[in-house]
Amino acid sequence: MGAVEINADGLQTRDLNDRLRDLMLAGKRKVIIRNVCGQRYIGTRLYSPERHRMEIDIFGTPGNDLAAFLFGHRLVVHGNAQDGVGNTMDDGEIVIEGRAGDVLGFSMRGGTIYVRDGCGYRTALHMKEYEGKKPALVIGGTAQDFLGEYMAGGTVILLDLKGQGHRANFIGSGMHGGTIYLRGSVNRSQVSEQVEISPIDEADRGILDQYVSDFIEKFPDLELIPKEVLKDDFVKLTPRSKRPYSDLYTY
Repeated sequence: MGAVEINADGLQTRDLNDRLRDLMLAGKRKVIIRNVCGQRYIGTRLYSPERHRMEIDIFGTPGNDLAAFLFGHRLVVHGNAQDGVGNTMDDGEIVIEGRAGDVLGFSMRGGTIYVRDGCGYRTALHMKEYEGKKPALVIGGTAQDFLGEYMAGGTVILLDLKGQGHRANFIGSGMHGGTIYLRGSVNRSQVSEQVEISPIDEADRGILDQYVSDFIEKFPDLELIPKEVLKDDFVKLTPRSKRPYSDLYTY
């Protein structure tokens, strides 16, 4: 079945998303959207009890909340994305061939997001695991402040492929679940007191091997070799407590 193309030039957000939903319900499996410029919620209204699956290629810059509540579809952005990518994502895959904005993966509870470059503030805010699902974010660059804030589950990997160093502060504030892996090192002053910094073990290496290999496969233009990326040092950030604010509770 051939791909269906949509020219998004001049299309309002609602009209574009209506077209996508109609195509999904009509059984289309591949859609290419060109000239995207700020339309929001692309991929959001694509739930179906029959669990239809689509692959959507986006050329341009999608607006906020790309793939919010995504239900098993695959989206590839040939460029940058704005804020809120994967908001409360349930399942599926998002590939961004550029940079992502703030609150990437907010409340994400399943699926995987790959970002070639860096991302903004509050990445993985309240990411959580749900009914056996374990979400993952793999970032080729670095993140800004409040990475992993209130994180409750899942896996976040930052590869810092350009060697800029991890400069985010307040990492893991309120974190009470999940794991963050950083290629390179981080200063204790950048990380919340509620978070433990530790070296990786063999189990961690297995997780990193899987996700880093997948990441490199998504971005062949980077011309990376998994073992060359994985040979460098990584650190692991995990919460010291599942109830970091228990001393503030009145019950």
